[in-house]
Amino acid sequence: MSWEQSRVGSSPTSGTNMAYHRTPTLNSDKNLQAYIIGLAIGDGNLSCVHKTTRLRISCDTKYPKLITRISESLRLLLPQNKVSMAKKKGNCVDIIIYSNHLEDLLGWKAEDGPKFRQAVRVPKWIMENKKCKIKCLQGLIETDGCIYNDRGYPMVIFSTIIPKLAENVKDSIISLGFSPRKYRIPQKVGAQFKYQIRLSKDVQKFLDLVRPDKS
Repeated sequence: MSWEQSRVGSSPTSGTNMAYHRTPTLNSDKNLQAYIIGLAIGDGNLSCVHKTTRLRISCDTKYPKLITRISESLRLLLPQNKVSMAKKKGNCVDIIIYSNHLEDLLGWKAEDGPKFRQAVRVPKWIMENKKCKIKCLQGLIETDGCIYNDRGYPMVIFSTIIPKLAENVKDSIISLGFSPRKYRIPQKVGAQFKYQIRLSKDVQKFLDLVRPDKS
């Protein structure tokens, strides 16, 4: 197996049973971690499979470069662990990795319900570091964001149903010197509101800094 495991086996010297636990390495690169946290908060899901935490990041198949980048980033994060893909109904694929590092890294639990119920937000250490904040925003926009042109001008929107996360994204963008606006949109089903963080000024400057790529 390529993820964490506990095993009981025979000692090669004494012939007695012994237990050991192998924990694969977690890449200590904080910028890489921040990027993956952004991706996971946006379109990620945690679940528990055979006592090991599984992360699935969903992506539309119309973004093949993004799928490749997510896969490669997960391989860098956990170089000893296997990254796999599972095709879903419609034009969607899950990029999957298993590791018991994931809950501590991402900041929410596999068995405590949806991200909305757990009020998932950007970790404090990311909010306090400019470079990490930029990488996290990149992951968030590449998953739950939209980049489009309005009458020839680029626009960026990030959408979420988690109010604290919306504030995190707004505050992060403001701290980088930009002026986003927050909109609260009533929903007919599910969450009471959807929140949009919209940037319409100096957008190209923001895109050159954060470099999200939905392709």
